[in-house]
Amino acid sequence: MHTGTTVFDLLLPGDSRSLKEKRSYVRPIIAALRKYEVAVAEVGALELHGRTEIGVAVVAADAGHVNEVLDQCERLVLGRPEVEVLSVKRRWYGDDD
Repeated sequence: MHTGTTVFDLLLPGDSRSLKEKRSYVRPIIAALRKYEVAVAEVGALELHGRTEIGVAVVAADAGHVNEVLDQCERLVLGRPEVEVLSVKRRWYGDDD
């Protein structure tokens, strides 16, 4: 069994001055990521209006498949014109972890 995680640190547009406006940017990204059958949630910067961290996790029998799915997720988030990606952190976990 292989597991991989990615955390996206995102800067939201300047008009996201309330949590309601923040959710209007975060929810569509999370919904789009779910099409890859991954676990996804807002995991950081919860109290900041103009910033968010979105975490993605995938489990598979093959390490190559884990990497492929995380690559697809990364391309999707990088392709979102409404947010600026500040950083992407990826970790892998194998049978020995």
